Amino acid sequence: MPAPQLAKPLQFPISKEDLDAINAYLHPLTPEEILGWAIEYLPGCTKRRRLASPAFSNPPPLIFLDTLYHFPETYELVEEVKQKYRVPVHVYKPQACDDVSAFEQKYGQRLWEHDENTYDFAVKVEPARRAYDEMGVKSVITGRRASQGADRASLQPLEVDSTGLFKLNPLFSWSFPLVEWYIQENGVPRNKLLDQGYRSVGDWHSTIKVGEGQDERAGRWAGKEKSECGLHKDYFVMKAQAKNAGT
Repeated sequence: MPAPQLAKPLQFPISKEDLDAINAYLHPLTPEEILGWAIEYLPGCTKRRRLASPAFSNPPPLIFLDTLYHFPETYELVEEVKQKYRVPVHVYKPQACDDVSAFEQKYGQRLWEHDENTYDFAVKVEPARRAYDEMGVKSVITGRRASQGADRASLQPLEVDSTGLFKLNPLFSWSFPLVEWYIQENGVPRNKLLDQGYRSVGDWHSTIKVGEGQDERAGRWAGKEKSECGLHKDYFVMKAQAKNAGT
């Protein structure tokens, strides 16, 4: 299938017909081929915590959202990535909060237990939006996969959110074992928690090990009807909810 003939770079808003045509074209491609297309068509590609790829001769900067509640192993992984790839890692924390003490002074203790939406907006959604605005980001590359299930089961190679941000998902069709194979073959830094029974790693208070035969994201927000942290929900809805809660 030939690539759709579209303006370079793509502009928001984009029609559903054009987006469907793009995804139909990208669907059978390899992650490297999808990235190659993105370099040509997406405005200013920026990676957010994903596998390194030879498709980028000059890798874009990385963004790390420091919620202040990551596992120690996650912070170790960030340092390993810095050393291996020698590219800038831009760290964004909750606004005006450099550490847990400052965050809990502002929001109270264990905010995630009594107001998950405000917590998600404060530690992930607002810092991400601030990063994109300050860095002029128009496109991001995620590591999300359809095999992770729940809201991601119908994941497409390319999405456009309500703010006009292009989200490229080059690993959308990969399974967990395939990701593990790529990591081993290419020496990609890997979170050590994956060797301890974890399959999807987020904040320490909302992440547990996955049991035999369970979905790989079953360890996130276990026992709750929740499968996303807010980064992939409607920004304006999240912002309104946080505002109503007094954030």
